[in-house]
Amino acid sequence: MSVEPGWYVDPADPDTRRYWDGGGWIGAPIPVDATPPEGPPPAEPPPAPTPPAVPVPAPAAPVPAPGAPGAPGVGGAPAGRSQPGRPLPGQAYPWQPPQGHGHPQGPPPGWPPGGWPGRPPEPRPHGLPLAGFGARLVARLIDFAVVFALNAVVNGWFVWRLVDEVTPYWREVFRRAMAGDTSTDGLPQPSEQAGGLQVVILLIATALWLAYEVPTMASGGQTFGKRLVGVKVVPVSADEPLGFGRALRRWNTLGLPTLLWYCCGLGLLLQLVDALSPLFDHPLRQALHDKRAQTVVVQLPRNRRAAPGDGTAAQEDRTDPSGDTP
Repeated sequence: MSVEPGWYVDPADPDTRRYWDGGGWIGAPIPVDATPPEGPPPAEPPPAPTPPAVPVPAPAAPVPAPGAPGAPGVGGAPAGRSQPGRPLPGQAYPWQPPQGHGHPQGPPPGWPPGGWPGRPPEPRPHGLPLAGFGARLVARLIDFAVVFALNAVVNGWFVWRLVDEVTPYWREVFRRAMAGDTSTDGLPQPSEQAGGLQVVILLIATALWLAYEVPTMASGGQTFGKRLVGVKVVPVSADEPLGFGRALRRWNTLGLPTLLWYCCGLGLLLQLVDALSPLFDHPLRQALHDKRAQTVVVQLPRNRRAAPGDGTAAQEDRTDPSGDTP
């Protein structure tokens, strides 16, 4: 799994950030609470050349007599070949690490390329644990209750008019079903206003949902439900507010299908798939709307739920720095 380049918390030193270029850490670290610069850090100046060390001549070893053990050519090891357990000149022993500089290739800590001796550690974006599906579901249900209450106030009259239009049709269908009559002749049909009322109701419901969720998510990453449960939405790349554009992209994937509810429930089906998608996504548990906006949902510490968003939560909940991931 590839990670986009950017500034992330250094797992080796949680009090600093470093730049991940997609293959390794580069540049000097900066304090974790400092604002990182745009793009990668400036290139470091090359180290000053050091004068080569003058080799000290070693005392000459006595040359073994021909035929003696260790003598080259005759009776000993062939010329140009190493003895068992000894490398040739210029080669390293098998247990010596390879020489070289630079950072190891592959994903950052938390997403190892190889296997783990057991279950791999959970990613901790910006030092915070990922929110569980249960907490996310409770927060979403609370938000739905708030939006439903807003619709009851703003959309109530249109809903009452629609119910008044379709009630005669469904009352007659139910009466015939109870009498065992399956005919459809003579059923009272709703007027042409019924279709227009459906469109108006869905447009108002979608607009109320957008007005409730997008501004609060853009500024603080939390709706009323998320604030009560103690979860927060943050970008994958940096610990910063979502902004209006990212919050709108995140809501569009889940909220716009509301306009398709009248198409045999197609919109509701799309929203159900989106809502269940975190159960099948690893390791960041991202829903489809999270993937589009490049966000993750994290669980805030209990002592920080009252005032989230000031950028210090990551410093107070780093019980496992080795699991920090960008």
